[in-house]
Amino acid sequence: MVVVHRAFGMRFIIFVDDHEPAHVHVRGDGEAKVNLVGPDGGPDVVWIVGMTRADERRILKEIREQRDVLLRHWSDIHG
Repeated sequence: MVVVHRAFGMRFIIFVDDHEPAHVHVRGDGEAKVNLVGPDGGPDVVWIVGMTRADERRILKEIREQRDVLLRHWSDIHG
């Protein structure tokens, strides 16, 4: 487990033994799994549990803004 980004008191995590497609797990007050590139090119929520709608919007905005960096981290970790 590698924390690749922090924002809003949340940790954006990539697991070293994880699978495609490229995605991050977000943990804070609640938890989420978000694919970095969805069908429309933006982030694609797989699931969210225990987060407020405001936090959901924040993490999706952050993932959109940091997508290239997060994808580089995914590539560095998974080859």
